[in-house]
Amino acid sequence: MSSPESWQTKRPTIRERTKFMLNNDLFSDVKFVVRKSDSEGETESKKMIPAHKFVLSIGSPVFEAMFYGELAETRDSIELPDCEYESLLELFRYLYSDEVNFSGSNVMGVLYLAKKYIVPSLVDKCTLYLQDHLQPDNVFNILKIAEKYEEKGLIDQCWAVIDNQSEEAVKSDGFTTIELSLLEAVVSRDTLAINEIDLFKAVDLWATKKCEKQGLEANGEVKRRVLDETVVKAIRFPVMELRDFSAVVLNSKILTLDEVTRLVQFFTSSLATEVGFPATSRTGVSTKQIGTWCRFGKFNFDGWHYGGLSDFLVFSVNKEISLHGLCLFGSDNNFYSVDLKIMNPVEMSTLVQKTGKFKSKVIYYAGSSYYGFEGNFDKPVRVKKNSKCEIEAKLSGPFSYRGLSGLGEVETSGVKFTFYDSTHLPFSNGTSVANGQFPQLLFSF
Repeated sequence: MSSPESWQTKRPTIRERTKFMLNNDLFSDVKFVVRKSDSEGETESKKMIPAHKFVLSIGSPVFEAMFYGELAETRDSIELPDCEYESLLELFRYLYSDEVNFSGSNVMGVLYLAKKYIVPSLVDKCTLYLQDHLQPDNVFNILKIAEKYEEKGLIDQCWAVIDNQSEEAVKSDGFTTIELSLLEAVVSRDTLAINEIDLFKAVDLWATKKCEKQGLEANGEVKRRVLDETVVKAIRFPVMELRDFSAVVLNSKILTLDEVTRLVQFFTSSLATEVGFPATSRTGVSTKQIGTWCRFGKFNFDGWHYGGLSDFLVFSVNKEISLHGLCLFGSDNNFYSVDLKIMNPVEMSTLVQKTGKFKSKVIYYAGSSYYGFEGNFDKPVRVKKNSKCEIEAKLSGPFSYRGLSGLGEVETSGVKFTFYDSTHLPFSNGTSVANGQFPQLLFSF
């Protein structure tokens, strides 16, 4: 490029004059040869960028060593096979003008060059651009780069997107190409906000793509092998709904016959037994815990006592849930011993049981509070849609609060609980739909 007449006088600042020298043959004393792909990325050619050693050296210690160090580069033309024309031009633009024009196609390359030539201010601009443009459909591609260059802030933001928009992230094309180590990190993560069946579908697709890439038949046995046991054992099959497990998981043939047998027994009998897979919902999934609902309209401390009889209550739900435990009334700073059961009243079988001694505390919910305690099961129990379950709690301890003005139905987060008096009511401690114990149930779905 030739020099126009009086170009300096038309650019009053040093920045403007230096910017004018970008990609300019004028006074150039070195040239860089890099590859350039066409717009479709199908063909490559080589392209030259003229540059100025002094300008590059005052912006990068690597260029300073390259051109003015003890082993200074003497060639007039330097070929760089590790970068694209567009990315190198943006690196130079920044060194010549403090400006940079990012795009989705060049920012990764610019970040690589900013790291290679030790330009930390440009590294910061790259990471800020990536943070601003971080989406579920590109998060795994960006996470790979962030981890490679140890950009902790960007790594943390990537994981936040994966946690909060898990379903969209694992359905992205980028998820199917991640390394096994990253797949293990994802499925082992407790904070994902995704239904387990959707996560399994994504993992199954990852395994299928991996088999195709390796030229292997994508059958259940081979997919199990490429997934590795760590991934398979991190899937929370017990929290799936039986119909999804039957229609999707069984058809994948990834699980062994023994695993399928134990899981089917778990689903069909609601047994809280060891099945070899995590049995609690991920915390990122819409999970109902203390703080949002109660089946009573008011409470009273009028000497609700325990004389050796059990309290009972029957309930059903309009969709399948995992019941993690429930809350019981107590009194200020007192201890209560409890034998707590969830039973199938038709089959007269115990689904889950918890025995222990608990200290009462203040439990807050939706702008109100009461004295009570949480009776959490060691493992959650699956409660099927429209199936009745009976709660039995045999308590011993001081007088406690009780609930009044009980509701026959409570709906929260799309789950409707319907409560019924137990057939044991005439011979029990007195809890009913209208009053007594069991203010809150702790569940996820």
